[in-house]
Amino acid sequence: MSKNLFGTDGMRGRVNLYPMTPEVALRLGLAAGMLYRSHKRRARVVIGKDTRLSGYMFENALAAGLLAAGMDVFLVGPLPTPAVSFLTRNMRADLGVVISASHNPFHDNGIKFFSADGYKIPDEVEMRMSEMVVDMAHEWDYPQPSETGRAYKINDAPGRYIVYLKNTFPLDLSLEGIRVVIDCANGANYKVAPLALEELGAEVVRIGTEPNGTNINYRCGSLFPETVAAKVRETRADIGLALDGDADRLIVVDEKGNILDGDQIMAICALDLMQQGRLPGNLLVSTVMSNMALEVFMKEHGGNLIRTPVGDRHVVEAMRRHNALLGGEQSGHLVFREYSTTGDGLLAALQLLRIMCRKKSPLSQLAGLLQPYPQVLINVRVSQKPPIEECQSVMDAVRRVEKELDGRGRVLLRYSGTEPLCRVMVEGENAEHVKKLAEDLAKIVEKALS
Repeated sequence: MSKNLFGTDGMRGRVNLYPMTPEVALRLGLAAGMLYRSHKRRARVVIGKDTRLSGYMFENALAAGLLAAGMDVFLVGPLPTPAVSFLTRNMRADLGVVISASHNPFHDNGIKFFSADGYKIPDEVEMRMSEMVVDMAHEWDYPQPSETGRAYKINDAPGRYIVYLKNTFPLDLSLEGIRVVIDCANGANYKVAPLALEELGAEVVRIGTEPNGTNINYRCGSLFPETVAAKVRETRADIGLALDGDADRLIVVDEKGNILDGDQIMAICALDLMQQGRLPGNLLVSTVMSNMALEVFMKEHGGNLIRTPVGDRHVVEAMRRHNALLGGEQSGHLVFREYSTTGDGLLAALQLLRIMCRKKSPLSQLAGLLQPYPQVLINVRVSQKPPIEECQSVMDAVRRVEKELDGRGRVLLRYSGTEPLCRVMVEGENAEHVKKLAEDLAKIVEKALS
């Protein structure tokens, strides 16, 4: 049994299988409460969730542990991950908790924590929580009965988040005359996102806004952007927006139905900020998964790309370290640190809409700034995760592929932090050649690690 319950984006797994059980959630609430409660005043925690059926179970279990530890609990209901981060800061809370498994199917769920500053809690704190939870002999330092916490429901939380989002959009601009298709993945932003866009003047076509507890991310949202693309073409919309279950990532579709990933969105936004002199050091932060074309693009426009390991946590840490204001992932996590401490799909969409309005340009024209190199990503299911550099057959295959690419492409292998997968990525100039190389390499990885 692993002593660290947390992966790259909190604790995550299949519901009612360890560690995603109510018992673990209760103990996790106790551990968090013991670490974050204050002996000088009543400490506060904000809890939000997405629309999964199991959210009720984990919400109550976590709240019970936190209340028992002496923290006051503020329940905000279904809201995006970035909304909980914002409300944690806005309400001067000591801790924020999100119950979500992001883009995973409904039968999974997860738990992640934010510090008072809105950033994810440090690795060492996660490790300490895990140790307390896993140690069944751990003795909890319960407070006196009069010092247990109270629970409150914050009914106006969606409205607070909408006001915050609208304040990131210039007062002299409106979305009047713009038709937006938005797919909320039947997830956490099913209420807020359409309302925020409509209040700014847009005509909104809705998809994935009827959650039933089990349809989150099901054939909709950022993992299925072709759904939005089809609706954009059907309704002749100006833009399509696809969010994931907890709404911290965004995939975009232009008015012609072409799908834009996070790299293309970052290129548009980075150039706009550089032209305004609002990108400190002309720095953009992204991960090793970002297309080579993005790195070339930044250099051609006088900027620099800093790469990090995969995961928005690593991106944000690098942004803070280098004082960068823009960063993100190819998968659609986009962080505008001037406004937010974490990825926010709707905030990113508003920044893109701002650029479209200012420049009076269709999205397809803006998207033409970056032409990604052909890239193939194959997820290989594995039963073990040894260090890849210690797998001789795999490393030999990687060297053969790199030799064939001859410096005009790259290979990247990495394990998923939340699933039993090895991600095999090959990038190069010729799409068919890249596809064949990736498929051949994936077969070798599967044989070695399955």
